[in-house]
Amino acid sequence: MGVFVFLPLVLPLSAWPVARLAELHLHPRTATRLLTAVATVMALCSTLCLALLMVVGTAQLPGNPLPDGWSDAEVRAAVPYDEIAGKAAIPALVLVLAVCARTLWRHHRVARRARRALAALPSRSVVVLPEEKPYAYALPGGHRDRVVVTTALLRGLTSPERRALFAHERAHLTAAHHRHLLAVRLAARANPFLRPLRTTVVYTTERWADEDAARTVGNRTVVARAIGKAALLSGGGPVPGFATFTGFAGIASAGPVPRRVAALLRPAPAARSWPSVFTSVGLAAWGAAVGTLVSAMSSANSAVTMVLILRAATPL
Repeated sequence: MGVFVFLPLVLPLSAWPVARLAELHLHPRTATRLLTAVATVMALCSTLCLALLMVVGTAQLPGNPLPDGWSDAEVRAAVPYDEIAGKAAIPALVLVLAVCARTLWRHHRVARRARRALAALPSRSVVVLPEEKPYAYALPGGHRDRVVVTTALLRGLTSPERRALFAHERAHLTAAHHRHLLAVRLAARANPFLRPLRTTVVYTTERWADEDAARTVGNRTVVARAIGKAALLSGGGPVPGFATFTGFAGIASAGPVPRRVAALLRPAPAARSWPSVFTSVGLAAWGAAVGTLVSAMSSANSAVTMVLILRAATPL
């Protein structure tokens, strides 16, 4: 395996340039799908390589249940610095699995609590809560998808702006943005080098919903105005307890909102599926694609090599 087993752990660095350039130069739909795919593949590859390293490290521990041949010098020679890397991979992989499991558990717990809280209300696609805290969010899953909004937020918007709000939230549900967000969140938990991609996807999913809402409403200025008002009404704070869902006011923090408004006041972005290689974002996208491919090939090569070595070292 050699150093190839370590490459997937650091190759996410190759995606950092496209994480920044994608939100500026790509259609938000293209950026979201590209970054989600890159983050997911790279996270799986780095986790696989951690597991391979953990096998080598566990085989060196006294009293382990693995075959004795797995601790032979031939097996350890396949991994550079096997004694340090192998044993360090054990707590690292345990930590990755623990934080990913906790993230999934919290995601499903929050979803369960939200659906339970709305269970007594009429089974409608739009739920209006009589609350004085202004927010709105899209709640996927269950028997049906729902848009939840409070009266405090509706009071602060005009009729066209309310249409923009509902179009924005329905766009989240139609495009299943919650799946992209959960995927990049788990990827960032598996490999901290993927956190910039998660940050960008959080923004591009909102921009994607903005563009869909503008196309539905037919007026980009109305959507921009609705976003600005929602940000002012909510004070830019997140909706407590609904961090895993996509929200109109929940993502309205001081940073993304001006950029979203400015983007809506410009012409709609071109819906190109892949950027030209002769542009900065095109070079960054190809760099991330190559990094993802190398990561997949390195992890596959390491896995196959490790399986062959362990089979050879296992006594019959």
